[in-house]
Amino acid sequence: MPKFHIRQVKRIKNLVTVSALTAIILVVSTFAWFVGMRTVNVSSFDIEIASTDSLLLSLDGEKFEHTVTISQATLNDVSYDGHTNSWGGRGLIPMSSVGEMDPESSRLVLYEKASFTATPGGYRIMSSRVNNYENGRPEQEGYVAFDLFIKNFSGTKYIPELNQKDEEAIYLTTDSEVSVAAGGVSNTGIENSVRVAFGQVGRVIGSSKDVELITGISCSPLSGSGVTGICRPAQIWEPNDTEHTENAINWYKASCFPRIDVDLTLKTSYNTQGTCGNVVNGTAYPTYAVSREISSEDEVDIYDGPAYNGYVPTAPTVSPLYAFPYFTDEHKLLTGTDRPTFMTLAPNSITKVRIYVYIEGQDIDNYDFASIGKKISVKFGFTKERFTEDDFGYDGPPIDPEEI
Repeated sequence: MPKFHIRQVKRIKNLVTVSALTAIILVVSTFAWFVGMRTVNVSSFDIEIASTDSLLLSLDGEKFEHTVTISQATLNDVSYDGHTNSWGGRGLIPMSSVGEMDPESSRLVLYEKASFTATPGGYRIMSSRVNNYENGRPEQEGYVAFDLFIKNFSGTKYIPELNQKDEEAIYLTTDSEVSVAAGGVSNTGIENSVRVAFGQVGRVIGSSKDVELITGISCSPLSGSGVTGICRPAQIWEPNDTEHTENAINWYKASCFPRIDVDLTLKTSYNTQGTCGNVVNGTAYPTYAVSREISSEDEVDIYDGPAYNGYVPTAPTVSPLYAFPYFTDEHKLLTGTDRPTFMTLAPNSITKVRIYVYIEGQDIDNYDFASIGKKISVKFGFTKERFTEDDFGYDGPPIDPEEI
């Protein structure tokens, strides 16, 4: 039996879920993300997901395995009957979300561009809600969405009441990343606006064999069904939060001016002799994501917010743009007791998680030519271990994995 160093063993043992996603985005024209980048084609994502004994995974609610694979080509083959999974249709369209889960449709609330035009100091934005919520409506084009069922074997007691304090902490692995894929064009910043949302829909007891019950888990289950509706706001991961290309920074500097008044059509509403908030590579900045539909009467500029043009509507008006608290790569890299929980799962449960991959249109790194990057690669993983051997300086002997 070969011997393993403890560091290798820990990495194998601590691995809960590993997901490798490769998204090839072919851009045939270049537009600002919210202006009109709709001619974007997406080839297949190849997703491989693996787990340890304490967690099993499924795409159909019936076959739970340590490893599952899904792609555009196999989407219908590996998904359950009646699924509403989607691979983006004709292409990715910039969206915006603050993680709200619709309790009726059990889907993520998303907004897309309704109108967009230049202002003297930025761009006026109008938005409409993506219609993925009406009864019987499929997920719309422009983003990826699929269900993952996670069976957690920790403990034997199932607690049906929804109380996050009863759940186990799960952490994002440090090797989770979004980057430009092979064949893409580097230094354009296309990878800096990707978001991955994890929306927990609901759960049932882990011993359940009722496939129809498992796949039918919803935010608002029928009384007595055995389903616990979760539907808490989705955890959204923002990769590359401190990465900003020089071109994106220069675009922002050239188009943004401090806003000082309400009517954004007037030049006098902007201080064209001033400068907006500083943006430098290596520092994270907020994304003021869209929290509701925006009309022309709302007078919203995409750069509105304290970090950029400095504009905040006068009370009692509340801006529809919200500085969303993403889980970022900075959080991912924290160590020891500073390492934050990514999400929580109940013991002895099967949890239905709705996963969304999309481009955040309000990200400050969006600019006309970022789309030249064309290809991105996304991978993510989870671990139950808060500490690694490096956190406490382990220097013990190698351990045979059979002995753990």
